[in-house]
Amino acid sequence: MNRRLFLPLGLLLPLSIVSAQTSGSAQTTPPATRGTVNDPPPAGFTKVLVLWPEGAPMARGNSSSDVPKLFYYPATSPGVGSAVIVLPGGGYAHEMMEKEGGAEARWLAAHGIPAFVLQYRLSPAYHYPVPMLDGARAVRYVRSHAAEFGVDQNKIGVWGFSAGGHLAAYLATTPEEHDRKAADPVERVSAHPNFAAFSYARFTMDASIPRSTNMEGLLGNNPTLEMLDTISPARHVTKETSPSFIYSTTGDDTVNSLNATAYYDALKRMGVPVELHIFELGPHGTGMGQGLKGLSELEVWPLLLAHWMQLHGWMSAATAR
Repeated sequence: MNRRLFLPLGLLLPLSIVSAQTSGSAQTTPPATRGTVNDPPPAGFTKVLVLWPEGAPMARGNSSSDVPKLFYYPATSPGVGSAVIVLPGGGYAHEMMEKEGGAEARWLAAHGIPAFVLQYRLSPAYHYPVPMLDGARAVRYVRSHAAEFGVDQNKIGVWGFSAGGHLAAYLATTPEEHDRKAADPVERVSAHPNFAAFSYARFTMDASIPRSTNMEGLLGNNPTLEMLDTISPARHVTKETSPSFIYSTTGDDTVNSLNATAYYDALKRMGVPVELHIFELGPHGTGMGQGLKGLSELEVWPLLLAHWMQLHGWMSAATAR
């Protein structure tokens, strides 16, 4: 099944999925008054950037949880023109804005990379495809404002954690399409990231890989097999998929590390540049891996990411250490 970005909203859904969502069989969307309460914002940002100043598509209200936004962290050391959008995890039901957002954004900024933490819309008020719309818009927003942020529009990356990693992989495996004549200038540029990093991300809903949920936070209850296929990035890898860095742990009982190997294998078969690190110990949600009792080996993984980014010219060699 093909997936492609739809302009101006961001995605074109298979017709059967649109029909299922409209009829309510794929999900039950509560009224806006029962929307999600966002986690506290991350620490240390300098600016909040609203992705759709005139109102987001499919918005059910105008509270903070209805307004997707970016928290901006300018680089604090010289860089090479890259920018990274960080996508926190939380099962599409909440967002770990500090542990899987702010901490990483500050690390990137210290390594010469302007960073943006995305607050995307969540269940129970929002389901597929709304988080994907928000993710696509975030990439377009940064790319369309590249000159303002002092970055190269061809060096825009994403870094996602858990559900945020799944969202990052969805973006990385969606073909590059855009409308150069769109009325909204943000929509005139691509939503396809130039590179992607993943931390304990879910890449597939393959029944052969153990899982405890069907990603109800994204799909609602009783998703069809077609819907599960649509949100399985490992099934949609092409030669155009973003070069990728993958971090996982064997000890993760929430997102089995077979997800990581499945995505690696798919990228390898297509000749997409990829680096994979699976550590023996560590539960789900290890963040940057720093200061975790009994898990000192994980502290090295951000350095591995830095070296990979330096290898490809997305981080300065002077800071990749």
